[in-house]
Amino acid sequence: MGWVGQVYFYVCAAVAVLGALATVVSRNPIRGAMGLLLMIVAIAGLFLGLNAQFLAAIQLIVYAGAIVVLFLFVIMLLGPSAVGPRDKRGLVGRTLGGGLFGLTMLAAIGVSFGKVHGLALHDLDADFGSIDAFGRVLFSDGLVPFELSSALLMVAVVGAVAVARGKQGDEAHPPPSGMPGLAARSPLRGALADVQAPRQEGHST
Repeated sequence: MGWVGQVYFYVCAAVAVLGALATVVSRNPIRGAMGLLLMIVAIAGLFLGLNAQFLAAIQLIVYAGAIVVLFLFVIMLLGPSAVGPRDKRGLVGRTLGGGLFGLTMLAAIGVSFGKVHGLALHDLDADFGSIDAFGRVLFSDGLVPFELSSALLMVAVVGAVAVARGKQGDEAHPPPSGMPGLAARSPLRGALADVQAPRQEGHST
Protein backbone atom coordinates (compact mmCIF):
# COMPACT_ATOMS: atom_id res chain seq x y z
CA MET A 1 0.00 0.00 0.00
CA GLY A 2 1.48 3.30 -1.08
CA TRP A 3 1.16 6.63 0.60
CA VAL A 4 -1.95 7.45 -1.43
CA GLY A 5 -3.71 4.36 -0.07
CA GLN A 6 -2.68 5.21 3.47
CA VAL A 7 -3.96 8.78 3.17
CA TYR A 8 -7.23 7.47 1.71
CA PHE A 9 -7.63 5.00 4.57
CA TYR A 10 -6.96 7.56 7.29
CA VAL A 11 -9.33 10.10 5.73
CA CYS A 12 -12.16 7.55 5.49
CA ALA A 13 -11.47 6.33 9.03
CA ALA A 14 -11.49 9.88 10.43
CA VAL A 15 -14.76 10.69 8.64
CA ALA A 16 -16.31 7.46 9.96
CA VAL A 17 -15.30 8.32 13.54
CA LEU A 18 -16.65 11.86 13.20
CA GLY A 19 -19.94 10.55 11.84
CA ALA A 20 -20.23 8.06 14.70
CA LEU A 21 -19.55 10.78 17.28
CA ALA A 22 -22.14 13.05 15.66
CA THR A 23 -24.68 10.21 15.78
CA VAL A 24 -24.12 9.59 19.49
CA VAL A 25 -23.56 13.13 20.78
CA SER A 26 -26.18 15.07 18.78
CA ARG A 27 -29.43 15.80 20.64
CA ASN A 28 -31.32 16.50 17.44
CA PRO A 29 -32.42 13.18 15.88
CA ILE A 30 -32.19 14.61 12.35
CA ARG A 31 -28.55 15.56 12.88
CA GLY A 32 -27.92 12.17 14.41
CA ALA A 33 -29.32 10.50 11.29
CA MET A 34 -27.11 12.69 9.12
CA GLY A 35 -24.10 11.66 11.18
CA LEU A 36 -25.08 8.03 10.66
CA LEU A 37 -25.29 8.66 6.92
CA LEU A 38 -21.81 10.20 6.94
CA MET A 39 -20.42 7.18 8.78
CA ILE A 40 -22.08 4.77 6.32
CA VAL A 41 -20.56 6.59 3.32
CA ALA A 42 -17.12 6.52 4.97
CA ILE A 43 -17.40 2.78 5.64
CA ALA A 44 -18.36 2.26 1.98
CA GLY A 45 -15.15 4.10 1.10
CA LEU A 46 -13.19 1.71 3.32
CA PHE A 47 -14.78 -1.22 1.49
CA LEU A 48 -13.65 0.28 -1.79
CA GLY A 49 -10.13 0.50 -0.41
CA LEU A 50 -10.28 -3.24 0.34
CA ASN A 51 -11.31 -3.98 -3.28
CA ALA A 52 -14.78 -5.06 -2.13
CA GLN A 53 -16.94 -3.17 -4.58
CA PHE A 54 -20.01 -5.31 -3.95
CA LEU A 55 -19.95 -4.62 -0.21
CA ALA A 56 -19.51 -0.90 -0.88
CA ALA A 57 -22.53 -0.87 -3.20
CA ILE A 58 -24.65 -2.83 -0.70
CA GLN A 59 -23.54 -0.48 2.07
CA LEU A 60 -24.81 2.52 0.12
CA ILE A 61 -27.98 0.91 -1.26
CA VAL A 62 -29.20 -0.86 1.88
CA TYR A 63 -27.97 1.32 4.73
CA ALA A 64 -27.77 4.79 3.19
CA GLY A 65 -30.72 4.29 0.86
CA ALA A 66 -33.05 2.29 3.11
CA ILE A 67 -32.07 2.24 6.79
CA VAL A 68 -31.35 5.97 7.12
CA VAL A 69 -34.54 6.77 5.18
CA LEU A 70 -36.46 4.49 7.56
CA PHE A 71 -34.98 6.30 10.56
CA LEU A 72 -35.95 9.67 9.09
CA PHE A 73 -39.46 8.39 8.37
CA VAL A 74 -39.87 7.24 11.99
CA ILE A 75 -38.50 10.56 13.28
CA MET A 76 -40.95 12.50 11.13
CA LEU A 77 -43.76 10.18 12.25
CA LEU A 78 -43.02 10.82 15.92
CA GLY A 79 -42.75 14.57 15.39
CA PRO A 80 -41.78 16.64 18.44
CA SER A 81 -41.94 13.52 20.61
CA ALA A 82 -38.76 12.24 18.94
CA VAL A 83 -36.68 14.84 20.83
CA GLY A 84 -35.97 13.65 24.34
CA PRO A 85 -36.34 15.91 27.38
CA ARG A 86 -33.27 17.90 28.28
CA ASP A 87 -32.96 17.12 31.94
CA LYS A 88 -30.21 15.81 34.20
CA ARG A 89 -32.04 12.75 35.44
CA GLY A 90 -29.87 9.67 35.19
CA LEU A 91 -26.80 11.74 34.30
CA VAL A 92 -24.53 9.71 36.59
CA GLY A 93 -25.68 6.40 35.13
CA ARG A 94 -25.33 7.63 31.58
CA THR A 95 -21.87 9.00 32.27
CA LEU A 96 -20.72 5.76 33.86
CA GLY A 97 -22.21 3.72 31.01
CA GLY A 98 -20.56 5.90 28.37
CA GLY A 99 -17.22 5.77 30.17
CA LEU A 100 -17.39 1.99 30.49
CA PHE A 101 -18.27 1.64 26.82
CA GLY A 102 -15.35 3.91 25.86
CA LEU A 103 -12.90 1.90 27.96
CA THR A 104 -14.18 -1.33 26.42
CA MET A 105 -13.69 0.05 22.93
CA LEU A 106 -10.16 1.21 23.73
CA ALA A 107 -9.33 -2.22 25.13
CA ALA A 108 -10.73 -3.90 22.00
CA ILE A 109 -8.69 -1.58 19.77
CA GLY A 110 -5.55 -2.33 21.78
CA VAL A 111 -6.09 -6.07 21.51
CA SER A 112 -6.72 -5.75 17.77
CA PHE A 113 -3.51 -3.78 17.25
CA GLY A 114 -1.61 -6.38 19.26
CA LYS A 115 -2.90 -9.21 17.09
CA VAL A 116 -2.44 -7.40 13.78
CA HIS A 117 1.11 -6.22 14.53
CA GLY A 118 3.60 -8.51 12.88
CA LEU A 119 0.90 -10.42 11.00
CA ALA A 120 2.11 -11.64 7.63
CA LEU A 121 0.05 -10.46 4.68
CA HIS A 122 -0.85 -12.91 1.95
CA ASP A 123 -2.18 -12.46 -1.54
CA LEU A 124 -5.93 -12.26 -1.93
CA ASP A 125 -7.96 -14.67 -3.97
CA ALA A 126 -8.98 -13.71 -7.48
CA ASP A 127 -12.68 -13.54 -6.53
CA PHE A 128 -12.17 -11.55 -3.32
CA GLY A 129 -14.96 -9.03 -2.89
CA SER A 130 -17.07 -10.49 -5.67
CA ILE A 131 -20.71 -11.52 -5.43
CA ASP A 132 -19.82 -15.23 -5.53
CA ALA A 133 -17.38 -15.03 -2.64
CA PHE A 134 -19.74 -12.89 -0.58
CA GLY A 135 -22.66 -15.24 -1.24
CA ARG A 136 -20.66 -18.28 -0.15
CA VAL A 137 -19.75 -16.65 3.16
CA LEU A 138 -23.21 -15.14 3.72
CA PHE A 139 -25.16 -18.36 3.21
CA SER A 140 -22.71 -20.64 5.03
CA ASP A 141 -20.94 -19.13 8.03
CA GLY A 142 -22.97 -15.91 8.23
CA LEU A 143 -26.44 -17.32 7.70
CA VAL A 144 -27.54 -17.17 11.36
CA PRO A 145 -26.28 -13.57 11.99
CA PHE A 146 -27.94 -12.48 8.74
CA GLU A 147 -31.33 -13.86 9.76
CA LEU A 148 -30.99 -12.43 13.28
CA SER A 149 -30.23 -8.97 11.88
CA SER A 150 -33.37 -9.11 9.70
CA ALA A 151 -35.46 -10.11 12.74
CA LEU A 152 -33.90 -7.26 14.74
CA LEU A 153 -34.84 -4.74 12.06
CA MET A 154 -38.40 -6.07 11.99
CA VAL A 155 -38.71 -5.72 15.77
CA ALA A 156 -37.36 -2.15 15.55
CA VAL A 157 -39.95 -1.21 12.91
CA VAL A 158 -42.82 -2.75 14.91
CA GLY A 159 -41.65 -0.98 18.09
CA ALA A 160 -41.42 2.38 16.33
CA VAL A 161 -44.93 2.02 14.91
CA ALA A 162 -46.26 1.00 18.35
CA VAL A 163 -44.65 4.04 19.98
CA ALA A 164 -46.06 6.35 17.31
CA ARG A 165 -49.58 4.91 17.71
CA GLY A 166 -49.34 5.31 21.48
CA LYS A 167 -48.37 8.96 21.15
CA GLN A 168 -51.26 9.64 18.78
CA GLY A 169 -53.69 7.80 21.10
CA ASP A 170 -52.69 9.95 24.08
CA GLU A 171 -53.30 13.11 22.06
CA ALA A 172 -56.65 11.86 20.72
CA HIS A 173 -58.27 11.34 24.16
CA PRO A 174 -59.23 14.69 25.75
CA PRO A 175 -59.12 15.23 29.52
CA PRO A 176 -62.27 14.51 31.57
CA SER A 177 -64.94 17.17 31.34
CA GLY A 178 -65.21 17.36 35.13
CA MET A 179 -61.85 19.13 35.35
CA PRO A 180 -62.35 22.86 34.76
CA GLY A 181 -60.11 24.37 32.14
CA LEU A 182 -58.96 20.99 30.79
CA ALA A 183 -61.98 19.72 28.87
CA ALA A 184 -61.57 20.25 25.16
CA ARG A 185 -64.67 20.99 23.11
CA SER A 186 -64.78 18.53 20.27
CA PRO A 187 -66.70 19.32 17.04
CA LEU A 188 -69.25 16.58 17.78
CA ARG A 189 -69.92 17.88 21.29
CA GLY A 190 -70.26 21.42 19.96
CA ALA A 191 -72.78 20.31 17.33
CA LEU A 192 -74.84 18.46 19.95
CA ALA A 193 -74.83 21.54 22.18
CA ASP A 194 -76.02 23.71 19.29
CA VAL A 195 -78.88 21.29 18.55
CA GLN A 196 -79.97 21.00 22.20
CA ALA A 197 -79.93 24.76 22.85
CA PRO A 198 -83.10 25.59 20.77
CA ARG A 199 -84.93 22.68 22.35
CA GLN A 200 -84.22 23.96 25.85
CA GLU A 201 -85.37 27.44 24.84
CA GLY A 202 -88.67 25.98 23.48
CA HIS A 203 -89.35 24.09 26.71
CA SER A 204 -88.67 27.19 28.79
CA THR A 205 -91.16 29.27 26.80
